[in-house]
Amino acid sequence: MKKLNIIIVLGLIATIGILIAQLLWTKEAFNLEEKKFTQKTHIALLEVVKKLYQGTNSELPSENPIKKISNDYYIVNVENDFEPKILEYYLKTEFEKFNITTDFEYAMYNCQSDEMVYGNYISFTDKNPEKHTVHFPKHKNLVYYFAIRFPNETSYLFSSLRFWFILSFALIIILLVYVYSIYTIIQQKKYSELQRDFINNITHEFKTPLSSILLASNFLHKQEPIQKEEKLKKYTEIIINQSKKLNSHIEQLLNIAKSDNAPMEMELQTIALIPTLNEVIENMQLKHPNLIVSLNGGQALNILADPFHFTNIIYNLLDNSVKYCDGTPIITIQITNEPQQIVLDFSDNGIGIANKNINFIFDKFYRIPSIKSNEVNGFGLGLYYVKKICIQHHWKIAASNNKEKGITIRIVIPK
Repeated sequence: MKKLNIIIVLGLIATIGILIAQLLWTKEAFNLEEKKFTQKTHIALLEVVKKLYQGTNSELPSENPIKKISNDYYIVNVENDFEPKILEYYLKTEFEKFNITTDFEYAMYNCQSDEMVYGNYISFTDKNPEKHTVHFPKHKNLVYYFAIRFPNETSYLFSSLRFWFILSFALIIILLVYVYSIYTIIQQKKYSELQRDFINNITHEFKTPLSSILLASNFLHKQEPIQKEEKLKKYTEIIINQSKKLNSHIEQLLNIAKSDNAPMEMELQTIALIPTLNEVIENMQLKHPNLIVSLNGGQALNILADPFHFTNIIYNLLDNSVKYCDGTPIITIQITNEPQQIVLDFSDNGIGIANKNINFIFDKFYRIPSIKSNEVNGFGLGLYYVKKICIQHHWKIAASNNKEKGITIRIVIPK
């Protein structure tokens, strides 16, 4: 749990760091875009001033005629009389030339009335823009000058940085998804620990009285009066057998709970595949005399596996097929020797599984909702254990429905 917390904190810090860096880059990109816009506007207005001086005897001002009063407001000192229509034409031409396509409005100083006269509102996108009545402030010591305002400069700059904002928004979404995922993982971890503690406690509580029942019933079964009375003998045997079955289920629960807490240790050995399968089949047929098992592909193959757990895998698969069969259980074990792997297919003639449920059969405590499942004793741990052992061996396992009846469990063992 401590390692998980460290990973969560580091991941959260890394994600927040990336988000902060992205926002800082976006801010820097906006500042650069604003400077770029100011430079282009400055150059375009200089070109307008040059055009206004063409064909006149006056010389261009020696000082820079353009002053930026605020982010979106410029004053241009011409020191020469000019026509409003000509000014508007030059402004539109030069702005288009420098790709300044945001709306602008201009006003000119009228020295006779000593006030700023509003010129026009120019839009590059809207052909019929609404008329604006904006106050342009007057400036001292200037006689022939005009003012330019860009009312939509901020939104224009933001639109040019659309990609940066989309990326920042995507990072925020990723951060939120990450936080939610971490919260879900922590909740699931807590539920898993509670579940494991409950299983450990309840199974240990069961073990003590069950051991007493087994001890007492075994002693009772050996008594002479019980041996003489057939019914009493049968009843004590039922008590012993059912107690052993319950004890087996409890042991299975304890083993699963233990393996969830820490990985099971595998004692890998080279084992002969066919003899091991035959041994399990013989034991199963002693328990279920009507069981029919056919073994195909009987080559002398060896695999690297834990003998105890591998035997349990085969036993669980065969036992499951017998439990979920309405008639005589018929199981086919097909062994395929491929260049890089050995494939074991366990096909049965059972009741089968609905396609919507087949992906869940390896989940812990999962039991298929059916009448047959209600009749069969178990906790839904058999196939969970099988998959867990396969994962520990680095094998692959999958389940699929047969065309006619039953299912096939496939185990792929790399060589």
